[in-house]
Amino acid sequence: MRGKHRELLRFALVGGASFVITMTITYGLKFTVLTDKPVTALVIGVLVATVFSYVANREWSFRSRGGRERAHEAALFFLLSAIALGLNALPQLVSRYVFKLEQPYVGLLTQEIADFFSGVIVGTLLGTAFRWWSFKKWVFPEADARPRLLRGGGREISDIPDDSAA
Repeated sequence: MRGKHRELLRFALVGGASFVITMTITYGLKFTVLTDKPVTALVIGVLVATVFSYVANREWSFRSRGGRERAHEAALFFLLSAIALGLNALPQLVSRYVFKLEQPYVGLLTQEIADFFSGVIVGTLLGTAFRWWSFKKWVFPEADARPRLLRGGGREISDIPDDSAA
């Protein structure tokens, strides 16, 4: 598999794990202590998943990319993640407070389907597309900036041929 496809696959897997973290926390909060604040529950879930995402993306998805000092990289990551969080929450805010897809205007099932579609599906797609583009452009801009050495042989990972070439 080529490097950029491997990077995209890893980014998607980190995103999938972050999605599970987000949903677990969001619905845990939404159905317990934040029943009247579903957008707040979503934001908290996304924030916790973002911390996990930074570590996993830096150390695995974009492990050979870099080009910035760690503090600058982290600041950019969290700034861009905050923008992505806004993009993630925006569809649910519109659904709830513009289209009034909430109780008492609609039934509970309609409200929950609208929340899931707007916040989870549409919001996640918007946030993920923005993160992929912005992380590669600004947070981890340089490919092969952090080559890793292998145990024993001392060769860089970039010196090893792809599986498809073997």
